[in-house]
Amino acid sequence: MLNSKLRVFSLAWLAALALAVSGVSASAAVRKPAAPAKVSKSAKPVRAAAAPTARAKARPAAVRRPVAVRAEAPAKPSFGQLYGLHESDDPLDLRSSVAFVMDQDTNEILLSKNPDAVLPIASITKLMTAMVVTEARLSMDETLTISDDDVDTEKGTRSRLVVGTQLTRGEMLHLALMSSENRAAHALGRHYPGGLQAFVLAMNAKARMLGMHDTRYVEPTGLSSSNQSSARDLATLVKAAYQVSLIRELSTSPEYQVSLGRRQLQFHTTNRLVKSPEWDIGLQKTGYISEAGQCLVMQARLAGRKLIMVLLDSAGKYSRIGDAERIRRWLTGAPDQVSAQPVAAGRSAG
Repeated sequence: MLNSKLRVFSLAWLAALALAVSGVSASAAVRKPAAPAKVSKSAKPVRAAAAPTARAKARPAAVRRPVAVRAEAPAKPSFGQLYGLHESDDPLDLRSSVAFVMDQDTNEILLSKNPDAVLPIASITKLMTAMVVTEARLSMDETLTISDDDVDTEKGTRSRLVVGTQLTRGEMLHLALMSSENRAAHALGRHYPGGLQAFVLAMNAKARMLGMHDTRYVEPTGLSSSNQSSARDLATLVKAAYQVSLIRELSTSPEYQVSLGRRQLQFHTTNRLVKSPEWDIGLQKTGYISEAGQCLVMQARLAGRKLIMVLLDSAGKYSRIGDAERIRRWLTGAPDQVSAQPVAAGRSAG
């Protein structure tokens, strides 16, 4: 009996001793810092994500505030809209407030909508710029340089012709007519004998000589809304400009490449109808500023006739092209769809 008790006591004591020893070892293992892991020199360090703290867990979820959206400024109305010209109806439901179609050979008016309204004409101006340049018989091979004076400070338009760019007069004229390059057009005027002021005087003198009594120019690009004319006057200008073979060639060019140092810059026409197989265009010019709306003038052969087409103050980016297509379909349609009588619409203004 006594031996049994001693045996149980001995076992309990040994167990307690073993537990104490293991506790010391475990405590030492916890306190002993682990040896740093070996990192390969080629291995990239990886930042471990920090474990969220209790405070972070207790923090309420952030409430996302609504982002303020800046309202776009309403589009600036064109002069035609301010004058109420878009209220004029026409049988083709055109989006241009001014439309004029005339037979080039007979002067017969086929379509007339507000033909005498005097409005800003935007880059249609460049047709007169080309007239003055070509009639001055200046060398097309002379090198002209783009300067700070040619940078648009009125509308802030951009250009790939940076200050210092050097091109020939012929190249500048090509880009002005085909791609409506504003700096090129301004440089043409600035390099005119007597300078820009003399050039603008020559533009207005040519307009008077052609009988364009509703027309006024203040600069050679069309960026100023003070460059104004009527559809009837512009038809006269198109008819006169068509007589200049160089203007016909450059205005209907689909694309053109110029060398600027080591760079080659490709320019394209602003009028996609030039590339259309449905159209036979002999001369064209597009234009746009907000005050003028979308504008387009063309000489084209349709239905076996040489026609002059003027579209001003068209509402919408592609509306001038849509209106030109409506007129083409109207003129080339079946006999019962084409009126034999001139079409007049709207009222004159200006």
